[in-house]
Amino acid sequence: MIEIKNVSKWYGQFQVLTECTTQVQKGEVIVVCGPSGSGKSTLIKCVNALEPFQQGDIVVNGTSLSDRKTDLNKLRSHVGMVFQNFELFPHMTITQNLTIAQEKVLGRSKDEAREKGLKFLDRVGLMAQAEKYPGQLSGGQQQRVAIARALAMDPICMLFDEPTSALDPEMVNEVLDVMVELAKEGMTMMCVTHEMGFARSVAHRVIFMDHGRIVEDASKEDFFGKPRSDRAQQFLAKILHH
Repeated sequence: MIEIKNVSKWYGQFQVLTECTTQVQKGEVIVVCGPSGSGKSTLIKCVNALEPFQQGDIVVNGTSLSDRKTDLNKLRSHVGMVFQNFELFPHMTITQNLTIAQEKVLGRSKDEAREKGLKFLDRVGLMAQAEKYPGQLSGGQQQRVAIARALAMDPICMLFDEPTSALDPEMVNEVLDVMVELAKEGMTMMCVTHEMGFARSVAHRVIFMDHGRIVEDASKEDFFGKPRSDRAQQFLAKILHH
């Protein structure tokens, strides 16, 4: 579903990604972890071309991002993205947030978009909030709306960029529960997260990054049981100790 081939990226003189190579099979759940500044979020944003890269290639469902003929907006419409800070439109109701992209990007009718949007709103347990505005919802509820919005676009895969890091601890589980359900249903997912419990329960593989490189790419059993690199061992010792 997703193939990342020798991808390198620079911000000016500073190299943020160095020859990153991995792949995600259909139905696989991949957790990307590592210390701050290791390139995790940059890598995941490259997958739907929110960040350009200078070397290598990324192929999503057979479409090459480095091919100049590729319609990147069309590609993005098929790749669900959930951000750290929800990115809902504050002046629109929850229903409007769920329908606007369906209408503008996919060309769905107002009724069709509303039906689809409310179906996924119900699925994340928030049907009662349909006519409220984002500011009237908790952070956890807003993030669940953001997931419903992405699902309403019928994505072929979902990208999560630290979806729980802006939440109060009490709200983290309500978002992770939705992600666990998606994983069980076979949604192809790449998740940048520090939630190691989530990684242990649903990830097929764990990618560990440091200084813009993929240091480990292993099954979750191997990563948690016997990480090969010293850097991953140090990271796990710190993050699991607490």
